[in-house]
Formats: sequence, structure tokens, C-alpha cells
Amino acid sequence: MSADTLTAHRPRLLGRTVVNTVVGVAVLYTLLPVLWLVLAASKSRDALFSSDFFSLSDFSFMQNLRDLFAMDGGLYGRWYANSLLYAVLGAAISALVSVACGYAFDKYRFAHKEKVFGLVLAAVMVPQTVLALPLYLMASATGVVDTFWAVFIPVLFNPFGVYLGRIFSQGYVPDEVLEAARVDGAGELTTYVRVSLRMLGPGLVTVFLFQLTAIWNNFFLPMVMLSDEKLYPVSLGLYTWNSSATVSPEYYPVVIIGSLLAVLPLILAFILLQRFWKSGLTAGSVK
Repeated sequence: MSADTLTAHRPRLLGRTVVNTVVGVAVLYTLLPVLWLVLAASKSRDALFSSDFFSLSDFSFMQNLRDLFAMDGGLYGRWYANSLLYAVLGAAISALVSVACGYAFDKYRFAHKEKVFGLVLAAVMVPQTVLALPLYLMASATGVVDTFWAVFIPVLFNPFGVYLGRIFSQGYVPDEVLEAARVDGAGELTTYVRVSLRMLGPGLVTVFLFQLTAIWNNFFLPMVMLSDEKLYPVSLGLYTWNSSATVSPEYYPVVIIGSLLAVLPLILAFILLQRFWKSGLTAGSVK
């Protein structure tokens, strides 16, 4: 191999090494906390603070699991069900609304369309914590504070989802298909439900996953809106237990194993739905 060839290969190898190193560090940064959480969830309270943390001798996973669902009269199960209701139902409705709005911004003409869409983009940049106080005042005025609706209704509207809905509509729903449906006599609602919505499947799933993650991890809004522990989501419930652990150390193991269980729905959702949002469902729809 000539000297010129070796010189050409060195930058490639160096670049590949740098990329692999960065990826490896990122993987470790992501997986090490999860590994610690898995190990800690299988330890008793005494083993958590002992020097033999990585030993497999003290395995208390099942006992911690029983303690988790027995603590405070089984409140964790109620919190888990609340989070599933808030997140799954809220994300499904939010995805449908967001994709429909994005589709309307893409396919229809109306007065001041781009200006209104500019307001949607501006809303994307507003932090959710800034909106918590105005939402609380509105909920207080309507009498829904400390109810299911105080947390559920605000999560139904997602400006970023509307933006994604418009992007997916531009890429997945050709105008030719809509024109063909209209020529066949289909109305606008029928065209959207029976033709466009099927093409927007990947976009719908993508918005659903984003919103599912956001609602599941939502903490500040429930903390502002709710005082009844039975309405808490998992995130807020574990926070209250963790605050109590400084006084009552028996909460430490249940907080850790509760945190581990709280990660599982998001992992399962991404595993089960990844093939839908990665695939192009409209391939070959336009000839």
C-alpha cells in the first residue's frame, strides 16, 4: 500500500475512532443509570447503603415489589393507573387533534393561515412551566382544580404536534390522491378519514409517542393542580415518597423500584410502535 493511500486512510480511521468514542460515551451515559436502577431495585434498604451494593447475595426484588404495592394502602397502583389514563388517552386524543390541525394548515387555504401558523410555532417555544400559573387560574375560575380534568385537558393541545402534523401531511399526502378522491365524489371529511388519515399513520404514531413521553413525565402541572393524592400521576407520587424518605427510610426501596416500573411503559411503547413510524405507508400510492 502506497504512502498516499495510508495518508488518505488515516483521517478516515481517526474520524471513525472519534465517532465510535462519542457514541460509546453516550451509550454509557444512557445505560449506566438504568443499570444502577435495575441493581438498586433488587436490594433491601440496608443493602442500598452498604459496600456490597454490586453483590448478588442480597436479592430482594420480589419483596420490594410487594412493599411497593402495599405502601400507603396501595397508592402506587392508583398512581400508575392515573398515569396510564392521562398519558395513553391524552396522547391519543392529542395526536388526532394535532395531525388534523397540521393537515388543515397544509391542504386548505384560509385567511391569515401563515400568520396563525406562526403563532403555533411561537407557542412551541413557550416553556410549559410558564403556562402552569395561567392554567391554574383558568382551572380555578372554572372550578376544576384538584380534578382529573385540570391535568387532562391541558395536555390535549400540542403546538409541536401541529407542526409535525403539517410536515407529515406535506410529505405523506400527495395532492393528486386528494384530487382523485374528490373526483370520485368523496367529501372532505370522508377523504380525510378514509384516505389521508391512513397515509398519516407514521406521523400519527410519531406525535403519539412524543406526547406520551411528555405526559408520562409531566410533573409541574399536576403538582400545581392537584392536592388529592389519589389523583397523582406516578411522577408526582414518587416525588412525595422521595421527600418522605429523608424522615422515613423505608420509602427508599419502594421509590427506586417504583421508578424502574415507571420506565417500562415508555420502553414498551417505543418497541411496539417503532415499525409504524419508521415505515413509509404511502410508498407506491402515487404512480
